Amino acid sequence: MDFSQNNLFGYIEDLQELTIIERPVRRSLKTPEEIERLTVDEELNDIERAVYLLSSGQDIQGTSVVANLPVLMQQNPAETLRRVLPKIREVLHVAGVEMQLTAAVAFLTVQQEESVSIHTYSHSFLHIILQNLEHRDAGVSNAWLETLLAVIEVLPKETIRHEILNPLVSKAQLSQTLQSRLVSCKILGKLANKFETHIIKREILPLVKSLCQDVEYEVRSCMCRQLEHIAQGIGTELTKNVVLPELVELARDEGSSVRLAAFETLVNLLEMFDADDRSQTVLPLVKSFCEKSFKVDESILVSLSFHLGKLCNGLYGIFTPEQHLRFLEFYKKLCTLGLQQENGHNDNQIQLQTLEQEKKYISVRKNCAYNFPAMIVFVDPKNFHLELYSTFFCLCHDPEVPVRYTMAIGLYEVAKLLDSGVYVIHKELVTLLQDDSLEVLDALISHLPEILELMTTGGENSESESKLLTVPDLIPALTTAEQRAATSLKWRTHEKLLQKYACLPHIISSDQIYYRFLHRMLTIIMTNNVLPVQKAAARTLCVYLRYNRKQEQRHEVIQKLIEQLGQGKSYWNRLRFLDTCEFIMELFSKSFFCKYFFLPVLELTHDPVANVRMKLCYLLPKVKSTLKVPTDKHLLQQLELCIRKLLCQEKDKDVLTIVKRTVLELDRMEISVDAFQKRFYENDLLDQEKEREEQLLLEMEQLEKEKQQNEGRSTSISDKIFEKKRRDSKTSSTLSKSISLSVSGSSSSASTSKEGKKSKLVRSHSFSTQALHPKYGNIDKCSNKSSATGYTSSIPGVGKGSMLPFSDDSFRTRSTNISGNAVFSSTASVATSSRNTANSVDQKNNGTKDSHSRKMSLKNRKSNS
Repeated sequence: MDFSQNNLFGYIEDLQELTIIERPVRRSLKTPEEIERLTVDEELNDIERAVYLLSSGQDIQGTSVVANLPVLMQQNPAETLRRVLPKIREVLHVAGVEMQLTAAVAFLTVQQEESVSIHTYSHSFLHIILQNLEHRDAGVSNAWLETLLAVIEVLPKETIRHEILNPLVSKAQLSQTLQSRLVSCKILGKLANKFETHIIKREILPLVKSLCQDVEYEVRSCMCRQLEHIAQGIGTELTKNVVLPELVELARDEGSSVRLAAFETLVNLLEMFDADDRSQTVLPLVKSFCEKSFKVDESILVSLSFHLGKLCNGLYGIFTPEQHLRFLEFYKKLCTLGLQQENGHNDNQIQLQTLEQEKKYISVRKNCAYNFPAMIVFVDPKNFHLELYSTFFCLCHDPEVPVRYTMAIGLYEVAKLLDSGVYVIHKELVTLLQDDSLEVLDALISHLPEILELMTTGGENSESESKLLTVPDLIPALTTAEQRAATSLKWRTHEKLLQKYACLPHIISSDQIYYRFLHRMLTIIMTNNVLPVQKAAARTLCVYLRYNRKQEQRHEVIQKLIEQLGQGKSYWNRLRFLDTCEFIMELFSKSFFCKYFFLPVLELTHDPVANVRMKLCYLLPKVKSTLKVPTDKHLLQQLELCIRKLLCQEKDKDVLTIVKRTVLELDRMEISVDAFQKRFYENDLLDQEKEREEQLLLEMEQLEKEKQQNEGRSTSISDKIFEKKRRDSKTSSTLSKSISLSVSGSSSSASTSKEGKKSKLVRSHSFSTQALHPKYGNIDKCSNKSSATGYTSSIPGVGKGSMLPFSDDSFRTRSTNISGNAVFSSTASVATSSRNTANSVDQKNNGTKDSHSRKMSLKNRKSNS
């Protein structure tokens, strides 16, 4: 350690800084006098303590009493109204901002909890609310106004008319303060839905017109925004005659905020206007807004981009083709606003954008992304590729994260609208999955299963024969997204992504999941440090295992789970093994769990770590519920043996306590039997369905294997039959020559040898027929018809209508043993040639025997003579 002078001076300076930091803390300590003043007699009840603190306590104590007012009203409403509420009314006249805000919230809470009747509330609390509406602090005034607007919903009409509407006539006059007139505007908007049309027309609409023409632009803007609520209260006819002219006038106001309010109110009221009003009044105003937004009034640009989708669809029926195209081009222009300068365009117009302008342009493009699904409806999904794809591409590749984030949120809506044309946007899906920002990825994966289903099936109304036909780069994008989430510090995004990846068995093939995702899930379980992420990976792995279609792969994964988790060196892995077993019990049938995981789970009763044994004890009731008697009687005995060992040998007192509690729970449990029972009917039915699906997967795997074997066999047999044809063609030509010679040479023989020669001739033809007609030797076509007697075929060239039995032992073996077809076919040509050779040898041997028999007969005749 270096104790040089410079370092010592550095340490001293650090100590001095620490003392400076601590000084205010020491000075803020309360003196004994202050502590005495803050002390309250403990014998006082809640009401008396509240009155005392409001009368002579400090501000913070009074604020505490006001915040506790809803509790006092619940406990003792009569005394609170009689003693505490008058004190609060007195204190609020001179109270600070904090107490005022607290009181506004407390008064609203009392009304929402309905501690007193609405009549009592209006008599006791309403006057205090109205008195504080015009507080000099705008924040306090708004807080009390929010409370009043909420209370108006439940007040009776007569109370509203006498206590609120009548005083409002004077409060809305020009002679009143600006704050008073602003409050009057908001109250008028709320009252429009509380009275009949004739009362609104007589008492409220004159005040509305007056405030719409107020000298202050803030009042005109505020009143303009309330016209929407007033229009809903007075109906379509009065809206057309009274509200619409006011909106038209306000849309041409000199104040930009007033024009903005008028534009937004027009958009929100489009449904209340008929076609004539839309085409003659609203459309010209909207066109004027659009034209001025770039040239004169950029303040309206953000609002215009936000409402453009609603506006275009609301005016869709009255657009001419030219106007339709014009609004579409305007939208496209907004989608790239602020990007042209970055790409080198418009350098002469704007050299450098201010930070405020950049933020505004980003907001505009974000609003365009928000409205993109509405614009697809506007142009018709059939025209998406031609009209909007380039804009969609630009928004998905926008340099700003908020724009891409909004596109990721709306991608599911886009995919639903495109339906069978969804394949067009698969590249953008891959792009967003690989986005640099995790915020974009988090927004995208919220609806990832639904998007992937639409992508891979080609929409809701179309069918796709093969998976992943339309999304070629999906698997690399999914793996990249998971790796990026894993390396980040945002574990919630990683957890969410792993949960959504459980949909992949319905999207991609079992082999692709096995090689690209399943082992990755196992790695996450073993190496990740965040428990929710590990559990999400474990459940997703179990889903993958559930839908895996190869028994060999399933056995490999199960073996790894048992060896690397259940028998792992780290107790953390063994805990995760128990979590995984819990998911397996949820997703698989009872028989599956008992077959593969029951005994490995019970082995953990001997685990050296108490936490593992403790977690196992909590899991034992679920483990027992998987048993069925009498099928699993031996497993039940194993379970009881393990529990007895735990009771006798457990030394950890916490584990022993849980074991005893678990034993009681296990004793109360009833084990289901193999047959259905009423009390377990639903669970047994569900388990039977799971077991049936697991058996179906095994059958499908067997069928696929047989199909692959048949395809491979047919390919090899066809190749070997072609080779057999080539070889046997030579053999048949040789045999035909030898047969013709033998027939011509034996024409002069004795009559005793003719029958033997005929039989030899026929026999030789029966074997050469295979070479001449190979189709009769194709056992695949006739495997189901072969029998011990064989089947007959007419042999041309032997005789007219001659029938021969096809019952050779070798062919019978070939027809019955299908699995040996490929081996047999490879030796067929050899067998045929050897058999033909044997025939020729038999002919020679038979010939010598005949000649020898003739010689013997001649000798006998001579001897007899």
